[in-house]
Amino acid sequence: MKTILITGGASGLGLAMALRWAKQGATICVADRTEELKQQTITAINNAGGVGHFVSCDVTSQAQLDALKTYTDTHLNAIDVLINCAGVPTAGSIESESLEVWQWVIDINLLGSVRLAKLYVPDFRKRGQGHIVNVASQAGLTPMPFMGSYNVTKAALVAYSETMKLELAPFGIGVSVLCPAFVKTNLDKSLPKEQAAMQSVVTKLVERGTVSADQVAEATFKAVAGNTFLIITHSDAKRIYGLKRWLPSFYYWLMARKSKRFTLKSYANE
Repeated sequence: MKTILITGGASGLGLAMALRWAKQGATICVADRTEELKQQTITAINNAGGVGHFVSCDVTSQAQLDALKTYTDTHLNAIDVLINCAGVPTAGSIESESLEVWQWVIDINLLGSVRLAKLYVPDFRKRGQGHIVNVASQAGLTPMPFMGSYNVTKAALVAYSETMKLELAPFGIGVSVLCPAFVKTNLDKSLPKEQAAMQSVVTKLVERGTVSADQVAEATFKAVAGNTFLIITHSDAKRIYGLKRWLPSFYYWLMARKSKRFTLKSYANE
Protein backbone atom coordinates (compact mmCIF):
# COMPACT_ATOMS: atom_id res chain seq x y z
CA MET A 1 0.00 0.00 0.00
CA LYS A 2 1.07 3.57 -0.66
CA THR A 3 2.39 5.97 1.95
CA ILE A 4 1.24 9.56 1.45
CA LEU A 5 2.46 12.76 3.12
CA ILE A 6 0.09 15.74 2.93
CA THR A 7 0.85 19.18 4.30
CA GLY A 8 -2.20 21.20 5.30
CA GLY A 9 -4.16 17.96 5.37
CA ALA A 10 -6.32 18.47 8.44
CA SER A 11 -9.13 20.31 6.67
CA GLY A 12 -10.51 21.38 3.32
CA LEU A 13 -8.88 20.11 0.16
CA GLY A 14 -5.98 18.50 2.00
CA LEU A 15 -8.30 16.39 4.12
CA ALA A 16 -10.37 15.43 1.07
CA MET A 17 -7.22 14.10 -0.59
CA ALA A 18 -6.22 12.26 2.57
CA LEU A 19 -9.59 10.52 2.65
CA ARG A 20 -9.44 9.67 -1.07
CA TRP A 21 -6.14 7.85 -0.67
CA ALA A 22 -7.37 6.30 2.57
CA LYS A 23 -10.10 4.54 0.58
CA GLN A 24 -7.27 2.63 -1.12
CA GLY A 25 -5.89 1.53 2.25
CA ALA A 26 -2.97 3.95 2.15
CA THR A 27 -1.00 5.13 5.13
CA ILE A 28 -1.53 8.88 5.38
CA CYS A 29 0.68 11.26 7.34
CA VAL A 30 -0.91 14.68 7.74
CA ALA A 31 1.45 17.55 8.56
CA ASP A 32 -0.63 20.47 9.78
CA ARG A 33 -0.20 23.33 12.23
CA THR A 34 -3.72 22.87 13.65
CA GLU A 35 -2.88 20.57 16.55
CA GLU A 36 -6.46 20.59 17.85
CA LEU A 37 -7.58 18.71 14.72
CA LYS A 38 -5.12 15.86 15.27
CA GLN A 39 -7.40 13.19 16.69
CA GLN A 40 -10.38 13.83 14.44
CA THR A 41 -8.09 13.81 11.39
CA ILE A 42 -6.56 10.47 12.34
CA THR A 43 -10.00 9.05 13.11
CA ALA A 44 -11.41 10.23 9.78
CA ILE A 45 -8.53 8.61 7.87
CA ASN A 46 -8.84 5.35 9.80
CA ASN A 47 -12.61 5.25 9.29
CA ALA A 48 -12.12 5.76 5.55
CA GLY A 49 -9.94 2.66 5.37
CA GLY A 50 -6.45 4.11 5.75
CA VAL A 51 -3.89 4.32 8.52
CA GLY A 52 -3.67 7.83 9.91
CA HIS A 53 -0.70 9.72 11.33
CA PHE A 54 -0.50 13.38 12.31
CA VAL A 55 2.51 15.60 12.91
CA SER A 56 2.00 19.15 14.14
CA CYS A 57 4.04 21.21 11.71
CA ASP A 58 4.34 24.72 10.33
CA VAL A 59 5.82 24.68 6.82
CA THR A 60 7.64 27.96 7.51
CA SER A 61 9.67 26.36 10.31
CA GLN A 62 12.70 24.39 9.17
CA ALA A 63 13.09 22.91 12.66
CA GLN A 64 9.53 21.56 12.59
CA LEU A 65 10.01 20.21 9.08
CA ASP A 66 13.20 18.46 10.15
CA ALA A 67 11.20 16.88 13.00
CA LEU A 68 8.56 15.79 10.46
CA LYS A 69 11.25 14.12 8.34
CA THR A 70 12.59 12.33 11.38
CA TYR A 71 9.09 11.10 12.21
CA THR A 72 8.36 9.78 8.71
CA ASP A 73 11.79 8.12 8.50
CA THR A 74 11.26 6.45 11.88
CA HIS A 75 7.59 5.49 11.89
CA LEU A 76 6.56 5.05 8.24
CA ASN A 77 7.60 3.22 5.13
CA ALA A 78 9.19 5.35 2.44
CA ILE A 79 6.95 8.17 1.23
CA ASP A 80 5.42 7.39 -2.17
CA VAL A 81 3.47 10.61 -2.75
CA LEU A 82 4.22 14.06 -1.32
CA ILE A 83 1.31 16.51 -1.56
CA ASN A 84 2.17 20.13 -0.80
CA CYS A 85 -1.26 21.47 0.09
CA ALA A 86 -0.52 23.93 2.91
CA GLY A 87 -1.49 27.40 1.78
CA VAL A 88 -3.15 30.69 2.69
CA PRO A 89 -5.12 33.32 0.74
CA THR A 90 -4.49 37.03 0.36
CA ALA A 91 -6.58 39.77 -1.22
CA GLY A 92 -5.85 43.42 -1.80
CA SER A 93 -4.89 46.00 -4.37
CA ILE A 94 -1.40 46.56 -5.71
CA GLU A 95 -1.21 49.71 -3.59
CA SER A 96 -2.68 48.34 -0.37
CA GLU A 97 -0.96 44.98 0.09
CA SER A 98 1.89 45.42 2.52
CA LEU A 99 5.33 43.89 2.05
CA GLU A 100 4.74 42.00 5.28
CA VAL A 101 1.77 40.21 3.68
CA TRP A 102 3.82 39.51 0.56
CA GLN A 103 6.59 37.96 2.65
CA TRP A 104 4.09 35.97 4.74
CA VAL A 105 2.27 34.40 1.79
CA ILE A 106 5.46 33.65 -0.14
CA ASP A 107 6.95 31.94 2.91
CA ILE A 108 3.94 29.62 3.18
CA ASN A 109 2.58 29.08 -0.33
CA LEU A 110 5.86 28.92 -2.23
CA LEU A 111 8.74 28.32 0.13
CA GLY A 112 6.77 25.73 2.10
CA SER A 113 6.72 23.53 -1.00
CA VAL A 114 10.38 24.27 -1.69
CA ARG A 115 11.36 23.20 1.83
CA LEU A 116 9.41 19.93 1.58
CA ALA A 117 10.94 19.14 -1.80
CA LYS A 118 14.45 19.67 -0.49
CA LEU A 119 13.73 17.20 2.31
CA TYR A 120 12.08 14.41 0.30
CA VAL A 121 13.39 14.63 -3.28
CA PRO A 122 16.76 13.07 -2.31
CA ASP A 123 14.91 9.97 -1.05
CA PHE A 124 12.75 9.80 -4.18
CA ARG A 125 15.79 10.13 -6.40
CA LYS A 126 17.71 7.38 -4.60
CA ARG A 127 14.72 5.04 -4.87
CA GLY A 128 14.04 5.96 -8.48
CA GLN A 129 10.35 6.54 -7.82
CA GLY A 130 7.85 8.80 -6.10
CA HIS A 131 5.38 11.50 -7.00
CA ILE A 132 5.04 15.15 -5.94
CA VAL A 133 1.80 17.15 -6.12
CA ASN A 134 2.11 20.90 -5.71
CA VAL A 135 -1.24 22.53 -5.01
CA ALA A 136 -1.24 25.77 -6.96
CA SER A 137 -4.44 27.41 -8.22
CA GLN A 138 -6.26 28.59 -11.30
CA ALA A 139 -4.99 31.97 -10.09
CA GLY A 140 -1.52 30.83 -11.11
CA LEU A 141 -2.67 30.34 -14.71
CA THR A 142 -5.26 33.10 -15.18
CA PRO A 143 -4.76 35.67 -12.40
CA MET A 144 -7.53 37.87 -11.01
CA PRO A 145 -7.26 41.50 -9.91
CA PHE A 146 -6.85 42.24 -6.19
CA MET A 147 -5.03 38.98 -5.51
CA GLY A 148 -1.53 40.04 -6.50
CA SER A 149 0.58 38.31 -3.87
CA TYR A 150 -1.55 35.16 -3.95
CA ASN A 151 -1.46 35.03 -7.75
CA VAL A 152 2.32 35.37 -7.74
CA THR A 153 2.86 32.50 -5.29
CA LYS A 154 0.62 30.18 -7.29
CA ALA A 155 2.18 31.15 -10.64
CA ALA A 156 5.58 30.52 -9.08
CA LEU A 157 4.40 27.08 -7.96
CA VAL A 158 3.39 26.28 -11.53
CA ALA A 159 6.84 27.32 -12.77
CA TYR A 160 8.56 25.42 -9.95
CA SER A 161 6.51 22.33 -10.80
CA GLU A 162 7.50 22.58 -14.46
CA THR A 163 11.14 22.78 -13.36
CA MET A 164 10.69 19.73 -11.16
CA LYS A 165 8.93 17.81 -13.94
CA LEU A 166 11.88 18.27 -16.29
CA GLU A 167 14.64 17.91 -13.72
CA LEU A 168 13.29 14.85 -11.91
CA ALA A 169 11.92 12.85 -14.84
CA PRO A 170 15.25 11.07 -15.47
CA PHE A 171 15.02 9.66 -11.93
CA GLY A 172 11.54 8.19 -12.34
CA ILE A 173 9.87 10.87 -10.20
CA GLY A 174 6.44 12.09 -11.25
CA VAL A 175 5.25 15.66 -10.72
CA SER A 176 1.75 17.15 -10.90
CA VAL A 177 0.56 20.70 -10.32
CA LEU A 178 -3.03 21.09 -9.19
CA CYS A 179 -4.80 24.27 -10.35
CA PRO A 180 -8.35 24.35 -9.04
CA ALA A 181 -10.56 27.42 -9.24
CA PHE A 182 -12.68 28.28 -6.20
CA VAL A 183 -13.66 25.32 -4.02
CA LYS A 184 -15.99 25.46 -1.02
CA THR A 185 -13.47 25.02 1.79
CA ASN A 186 -12.39 27.09 4.79
CA LEU A 187 -9.46 28.67 2.93
CA ASP A 188 -11.10 32.10 3.00
CA LYS A 189 -10.92 32.12 6.81
CA SER A 190 -7.13 32.49 6.71
CA LEU A 191 -6.87 36.03 5.35
CA PRO A 192 -4.34 38.19 7.21
CA LYS A 193 -5.89 40.63 9.69
CA GLU A 194 -4.90 43.70 7.72
CA GLN A 195 -7.02 42.46 4.80
CA ALA A 196 -10.21 41.96 6.84
CA ALA A 197 -12.03 44.46 4.61
CA MET A 198 -11.75 41.95 1.74
CA GLN A 199 -13.21 39.07 3.77
CA SER A 200 -16.74 39.27 2.38
CA VAL A 201 -15.47 39.42 -1.21
CA VAL A 202 -13.22 36.38 -0.79
CA THR A 203 -15.93 34.42 1.03
CA LYS A 204 -18.44 35.09 -1.79
CA LEU A 205 -15.93 33.87 -4.36
CA VAL A 206 -15.26 30.68 -2.40
CA GLU A 207 -18.97 30.02 -1.91
CA ARG A 208 -19.50 30.24 -5.67
CA GLY A 209 -17.29 27.21 -6.18
CA THR A 210 -18.89 24.74 -8.58
CA VAL A 211 -16.57 21.81 -7.85
CA SER A 212 -16.34 20.13 -4.45
CA ALA A 213 -13.20 19.28 -2.52
CA ASP A 214 -14.00 15.58 -3.03
CA GLN A 215 -14.16 16.07 -6.80
CA VAL A 216 -10.81 17.84 -6.78
CA ALA A 217 -9.36 15.04 -4.67
CA GLU A 218 -10.65 12.44 -7.14
CA ALA A 219 -9.11 14.33 -10.07
CA THR A 220 -5.80 14.51 -8.22
CA PHE A 221 -5.86 10.80 -7.38
CA LYS A 222 -6.41 9.92 -11.04
CA ALA A 223 -3.72 12.36 -12.19
CA VAL A 224 -1.12 10.80 -9.90
CA ALA A 225 -2.09 7.31 -11.10
CA GLY A 226 -1.73 8.47 -14.72
CA ASN A 227 1.33 10.67 -14.12
CA THR A 228 -0.56 13.69 -15.46
CA PHE A 229 1.24 17.00 -15.00
CA LEU A 230 -1.34 19.81 -15.20
CA ILE A 231 -4.61 19.29 -13.32
CA ILE A 232 -7.34 21.84 -14.10
CA THR A 233 -10.50 20.79 -12.28
CA HIS A 234 -13.12 23.34 -13.37
CA SER A 235 -14.57 23.24 -16.90
CA ASP A 236 -14.94 27.03 -17.17
CA ALA A 237 -11.35 27.44 -16.01
CA LYS A 238 -10.20 25.13 -18.80
CA ARG A 239 -11.99 27.31 -21.34
CA ILE A 240 -10.50 30.54 -19.97
CA TYR A 241 -7.01 29.04 -19.89
CA GLY A 242 -7.43 27.86 -23.48
CA LEU A 243 -8.55 31.34 -24.50
CA LYS A 244 -5.46 32.86 -22.89
CA ARG A 245 -3.16 30.43 -24.70
CA TRP A 246 -4.68 30.74 -28.16
CA LEU A 247 -6.12 34.28 -28.22
CA PRO A 248 -4.12 36.21 -25.63
CA SER A 249 -5.02 39.71 -26.84
CA PHE A 250 -8.72 38.95 -26.76
CA TYR A 251 -8.34 37.25 -23.37
CA TYR A 252 -6.75 40.31 -21.74
CA TRP A 253 -9.32 42.65 -23.30
CA LEU A 254 -12.16 40.47 -22.06
CA MET A 255 -10.83 40.04 -18.52
CA ALA A 256 -10.08 43.76 -18.16
CA ARG A 257 -13.61 44.57 -19.33
CA LYS A 258 -15.19 42.09 -16.92
CA SER A 259 -13.23 43.37 -13.93
CA LYS A 260 -13.31 47.12 -14.69
CA ARG A 261 -16.39 47.99 -12.62
CA PHE A 262 -15.22 46.08 -9.56
CA THR A 263 -11.73 47.54 -9.85
CA LEU A 264 -12.91 51.14 -10.03
CA LYS A 265 -15.34 50.63 -7.14
CA SER A 266 -12.69 49.00 -4.97
CA TYR A 267 -10.13 51.75 -5.52
CA ALA A 268 -12.77 54.37 -4.79
CA ASN A 269 -13.44 52.73 -1.41
CA GLU A 270 -9.78 52.60 -0.35
